[in-house]
Amino acid sequence: MSGAPGALGASDGAAHGPGDGRAFAGLDLARAPGDAPVAFGGALGPDVLLAAYRRGLFPMPAADELASAFNEARFEEAVASGEVALLPGTASPEDDPYALAWWSPDPRPVIAPDGVRIGSRLSRRLRNGLAWWTSADRAFERVVAACADGREPVWLTPELRDALRRLHDCGAAHSAEVWEGEELIGGVFGVRAGPVLSLDSMFNRRPDAARVAVADLANRFGAAGGRLLDAQWDTPHVRALGAVPIERRRYLAELAAPADDVRPPAPDALPAARLGTSGGRSRSRAGGGPGGGAGRRRRRR
Repeated sequence: MSGAPGALGASDGAAHGPGDGRAFAGLDLARAPGDAPVAFGGALGPDVLLAAYRRGLFPMPAADELASAFNEARFEEAVASGEVALLPGTASPEDDPYALAWWSPDPRPVIAPDGVRIGSRLSRRLRNGLAWWTSADRAFERVVAACADGREPVWLTPELRDALRRLHDCGAAHSAEVWEGEELIGGVFGVRAGPVLSLDSMFNRRPDAARVAVADLANRFGAAGGRLLDAQWDTPHVRALGAVPIERRRYLAELAAPADDVRPPAPDALPAARLGTSGGRSRSRAGGGPGGGAGRRRRRR
């Protein structure tokens, strides 16, 4: 887990700002690499971050100077040739553009809102009285902190975490939490860009709690009118969750779909057992569209 030019839409919950995506205006993703960063540089902030997600990009900050130097050594020829863009917008000439990479993988793994694969074993556990419950947006910062804890390489830097918190405050970033009593045992978070929810990271402190969190957030997002979940990286893990890879151009088309009727996920406390009643896959009231059809064939992240 871990769009289109123009100002940020109010429906995404973010205010317009002076840095809202201008640095991305010249990027041509039709010609950008699918297995490498498409750009380096720029600056993190909530407006810029949401503009990036709306263009099909997500950030990968370098953890330290060594990681930044590795980026430079690996990709400086691609930058020099123009294959990978170098963005304007760093705070000062002394800033290191290789400290911030922007990715847009091709293909892109996606999951239909009703397409998260729970699996028969977990479904049985949920149906047989596993005493977990779920919520949305109740503990966003705790979920992000848990996702960052002990992860290598470190990409959830303090600057990125601050930008994500501010996006959450204005309604554009969401989390789902899994609880055992009052203990937070699993969660997932991501950023909504129009009709797509891009999943950034997840964690669990009990086996399968992260899977339940993804299924729960997908269920809530689908019920709120969402069309697609983006798992970002195509890996065996996200395929096991139900993701299916689609071409980047198709993913960008999904991002550009109308989203006026997409609402925030409902925050209600709900029993996790409800997710185990659908034969191993989560179910929502939403339809699906093109992503939904792909998701029914196979799911992911």
